[in-house]
Amino acid sequence: MKLKFIMSLCLAGASLGMFAQTHAEGVEYYKADQFNNALELLERNYNNPGTDKAIANYYLGLLNIKMKDMAKAEKYFQDGLQINPNYPYNYIGLGSLALKQGQLKQAEEYFKKAEKLNKKDASVDVAIARAYYESGSDGAVKYAKQIEKAMKNARKHNILEPEIFRFEGDVALDNGDINEAAAKYDMAISYNPQATDAYVKYANIMRNFNPGASIQKLEELLRVNPNSALGLRELANFYYDQANYKKAAEQYGKYVQNPSHFKSDEDRYAFLLFYGADYKKGYDYATQLLASNPDNFTAQRFQFMNAAQLDDMAQQLFPLAQKLWTKHEADPKLNSLSQIDYNLLSMAYTDQKDYDTAKKVIEEAIKSFPDVTSYSRSMAYNCLYQENYPEAAKLMEKYIQSAKEPSANDYMAAANFFYYAGALGNEDDAAKKADYARATEYANRVISMDANNFRPYRLLGDIALQNGDNATGRAQYEKALSLIDQTKNPKDYEALSKALGNK
Repeated sequence: MKLKFIMSLCLAGASLGMFAQTHAEGVEYYKADQFNNALELLERNYNNPGTDKAIANYYLGLLNIKMKDMAKAEKYFQDGLQINPNYPYNYIGLGSLALKQGQLKQAEEYFKKAEKLNKKDASVDVAIARAYYESGSDGAVKYAKQIEKAMKNARKHNILEPEIFRFEGDVALDNGDINEAAAKYDMAISYNPQATDAYVKYANIMRNFNPGASIQKLEELLRVNPNSALGLRELANFYYDQANYKKAAEQYGKYVQNPSHFKSDEDRYAFLLFYGADYKKGYDYATQLLASNPDNFTAQRFQFMNAAQLDDMAQQLFPLAQKLWTKHEADPKLNSLSQIDYNLLSMAYTDQKDYDTAKKVIEEAIKSFPDVTSYSRSMAYNCLYQENYPEAAKLMEKYIQSAKEPSANDYMAAANFFYYAGALGNEDDAAKKADYARATEYANRVISMDANNFRPYRLLGDIALQNGDNATGRAQYEKALSLIDQTKNPKDYEALSKALGNK
């Protein structure tokens, strides 16, 4: 019986390596303590060719115990025994269930049946020890003798059984001894290089204080099993946590080719391609996702975001923006937008001179992200484009007052906006003078930050001329002309030279 069981696991491992979807992937996730993922894969792959349903039922039963659905758990174990009465673990599952319900004698009877089916099988002994240990929060103390006996039998039957070290690693981890846990997982790997969960658990232990060791261990796993969906996903997530989006995207690119990937991870891959600056690939991947599911709003977002970075997509960008904004407006809660979405959408509508819709986008962005001060600047420019100069100046000043470190360009923009408000805003004389004063103040602030910038001097010349002070205006123009690089700013150089009568 033992040989038959071992062969079934070997076949499962081989089929996993060929991208077959069987119970084996779900078991990997279960042993790695990723229970929700394990449940999805076990249910998804239950009826697939190659799935050993007796094994699948055992782990589904254990998962339902964790979900406190004892009736469903019992059905899985009983169905597993109907499928294969010689598979011992469903008896252990029933024993686990009995322990949860306080039925010790019943549990012991089930464990004895499991032992009879696979005599001298150390992994069965460890599974029994684990059942006692996981029976409750006090299982380790309450059933200390039973656990000790089961582990003694396991070592007697096979002192090198990898499950021994996996279990001891889990116990050490529960007790906060991460060094001992890591050592035990490493031993499990040494005796079974295919022990995917041991690699993952070791990597997770090292995550916070030695991420390099975590990555090294996962890379070791993928050298042994390059098609491990769990291994690829974990390594990708480690790179993601380090903000190494290019490497994360590379791993996710391999992972999403595995049939056992999760649909939610497709969105993350699209995200990584964008933030890894692989815009063409990101656009193509998002388009591919939309071809299979046109309602995938996340894919639609990343299709637009990537297109916005590609010069050859300029003609197609606005229709994508319209489609995205329309879908968002239809259900803002379901189809929510991020900061970058709002930024790109407002720019797209502005480029089309649809300032009203651009304004609507920015107003919603301000409500959605009230702490993002840059939206006041965006709204200021929106007002500028609509020639509402007083409001543009007011909003630009609001941005500067709220921003942590306004740049010289920000101050220069504020200076220009106040100048436009005074010169073109059709205000009375007092208001004009106030606007020119604010413009002068901001221009001088630019000079204090960048004394070699010709622009504030030119603006100060404009202000002086508006106030009838020709001498000061000319002096400021001459200063601006002395600073300007005519090769970089030929039009400005020509305009200033003409104003001074040099041409």
